[in-house]
Amino acid sequence: MGRLPIRTLLARYAVAWAYLAAVVGAEIGYAALSRHDQSALLQWASTNVVNLRHDPVSSLVTSAFFAAASTTAWPVLIALAMFGANRVLGNWRTALVCAAGQVIGTLVSEGIVSYQVAHGLLPAADRYIIDVGPSYVVVSAITVALLYGTWLARAAAAADLAILVVVGHIFSGLSRLDVAAVGHVTAIAVAAVLGSFLAWRLRHTGTARWTGRAPADGQEPALGPD
Repeated sequence: MGRLPIRTLLARYAVAWAYLAAVVGAEIGYAALSRHDQSALLQWASTNVVNLRHDPVSSLVTSAFFAAASTTAWPVLIALAMFGANRVLGNWRTALVCAAGQVIGTLVSEGIVSYQVAHGLLPAADRYIIDVGPSYVVVSAITVALLYGTWLARAAAAADLAILVVVGHIFSGLSRLDVAAVGHVTAIAVAAVLGSFLAWRLRHTGTARWTGRAPADGQEPALGPD
């Protein structure tokens, strides 16, 4: 990858670069706010039951760019997952898979919360929980990279997943149907199904894939799907 022109690298991995830059920019902006403003921002961006009912689009989009904790670690975790997935599927397909993981993972997990609150299984205050972070996007990209990436992409994705499981405890509370655990499992399942379908379509439609090898003199580098 390092032997390709910068312009080609930016175009080939546009979604990974764009998401990484957006999260870093959001983190810098968040750090510059006062504690009061930080709290207000997270309340507004959170994909909790109340926000999903009154402003679903804004919360579903913005929540994927702000992390309530471990902000310095997320750019590394994003890079380990996104570039491998982006190489496999190209730009728009990677964006589609990650967006689907974010949206469906959120709707399923918060839908369960809404049901439990309505039936007295959870307190009403749980409709206002802080539910933000890039993790649904990241686990979606990890899934694609693990299933269809190169050996290097798979190794990076496996390390990424191990960190999220061991340090981030992303599956903790799954037996109790906790929001984060349900959302992560759902995002992974969505990415596995949709990513597999898109990868199958690529293999069976004759779309050229990037090989990662340096081109011969006078030739343009082979690009994958975009």
